Amino acid sequence: MGISEQNILLVDDEDGIRFTLSSLLKKEGFQVDAVGSRTDAIACFQSAYYDLAFVDIMLAGENGIDLLRDIKTISPATQVIMFSGRPEVASAAEAVRLGAFDYLTKPVRYETLIAVTRHAISVKKLRDEQEKYRANLDAIFHTVSDSIIMVDRDGRLAQFNAMAEHHCGYQDNLIGVDALSINMGCGGVCRNALMEALRTKSSKEHRRIECHSRDGRTRIFSINANPVTEPDGTVSGAVAVLRDETHLVALERTLQKRSQFHGLIGSSEPMQKVFTLIEALADVPTTVLINGESGTGKELVAAALHYSGVRSGKPFVKVNCSALSEPLLESELFGHVRGAFTGAISDKIGRFQKANGGTLFLDEIGDISPAIQMRLLRVLQESEFERVGESTPIKVDVRIIAATNQNLAEKVSQGSFRQDLLYRLNVVRLVLPLLKERSDDLALLVSHLIVKCNGRLKREIKNISNDVFKIFRAHNWPGNVRELEHVIEHASILCRSDIISVQDLPQDLLDSVKTFSKPDLLTDPVNQSLKPDLTLEEALAISNGNKTRAASLLGISRRTIYRHLEEL
Repeated sequence: MGISEQNILLVDDEDGIRFTLSSLLKKEGFQVDAVGSRTDAIACFQSAYYDLAFVDIMLAGENGIDLLRDIKTISPATQVIMFSGRPEVASAAEAVRLGAFDYLTKPVRYETLIAVTRHAISVKKLRDEQEKYRANLDAIFHTVSDSIIMVDRDGRLAQFNAMAEHHCGYQDNLIGVDALSINMGCGGVCRNALMEALRTKSSKEHRRIECHSRDGRTRIFSINANPVTEPDGTVSGAVAVLRDETHLVALERTLQKRSQFHGLIGSSEPMQKVFTLIEALADVPTTVLINGESGTGKELVAAALHYSGVRSGKPFVKVNCSALSEPLLESELFGHVRGAFTGAISDKIGRFQKANGGTLFLDEIGDISPAIQMRLLRVLQESEFERVGESTPIKVDVRIIAATNQNLAEKVSQGSFRQDLLYRLNVVRLVLPLLKERSDDLALLVSHLIVKCNGRLKREIKNISNDVFKIFRAHNWPGNVRELEHVIEHASILCRSDIISVQDLPQDLLDSVKTFSKPDLLTDPVNQSLKPDLTLEEALAISNGNKTRAASLLGISRRTIYRHLEEL
């Protein structure tokens, strides 16, 4: 039997009543099946679905109330209307208690039959829609990855989903408890947001707050709380949706290119690798050897290693080993006592003691003498030293970061640097890229250095011209970032507008660009891009007045150069 949208089952043991009522209902467009016993009715329900069932309360040898129980067990959504030729208050009350929709007495008038049938079907449809809506909501409520918490109009916890139980620790025994009195071991921002939404009848949102749970874990949640408004406009409660964005935040931090990191500038791949290595080394006491040519930022890297790690609250002490003679360096590093040597009129604390608990940065480590190398080796091995003129050892907890632009392995082979000291220093080696190896950072560095010069020189430079940038791209930068900084400072001083132009650049830089051979300029894509946009004046400035060279830069003949000059 097919299932109709409005299927009706009629159960009565009198043939005439079954025929009459069935005919009337079919006349109104309903699909009707009619049976005379409880057994046949159960069989019908086991093979088909019915929106409505009419059941005689007195079946031959059987009780219609029992059939009502069967129907509500087999098909709880089916509406059941009981009718009887001998109505009794007790049986009517029992039928309603068991879930009957209505109770009619025989004989049933046509108008009453149709009206009750349509009303029962209408209520059934409404209940089905509500149940479907509720089931959908329930499915969403329990399967979404967000935590959902609801309170009633009095601010008592009304409901929560599985994710709220997992993330926040809500339990069923908290249902009905005042939400603000619940202590979940966190700050309760979500419950406060619920109360605010309930009180103000408006949405409350909190973006990416830290939530500290009882298990000691910290998660990042975004909270959106809204009042629950009934059709008549009254507020019956509030609901909060907590979105766990912990992994998203972590992913953003991982994927996001950092253009600045503790004073270091660069979004290029070589600098991103440096940043990652600094992070990995920040919280360990390992000795680090920084290798890099002059001007690559060795001191900035040492500072980043210190200030991004667990020692950041302790001293960061710097020593330029090449700037001091051996006696002075020994005194600076280890300190001395009064009378240790001529001029030692009082005790002096050395840099190792000053750096206790923190970091000591030894710049230009390749220039220290063999005697200092031996004393430094002992500190690295035993974490103790003696001041000059004193034999009492002093214990220190100092992390050593050394830097050099020299090849220490080569100095070892030459016998000017101790191999065992190199092993101690070179636990982790961090090599800094040359500026020419990270030309993608030029724009970032220029912007940063212009801001820096503006602050120091009280200027308002905004940028460099495209031609200047092309010259920068063509330059080899032997002095690396330090050279770039000096060039920007020089140009900022000479610049008479807010844009640095070619004429503001140092002549040394312009001379270095003109030393490129003609084949280089023609084949190098960077320098090829230099030619079309240069003005005649800029080309002459770059070539120091050499018209043949200027013509080569512009990609025109020398005769054309002369003609333009005559027209000026």
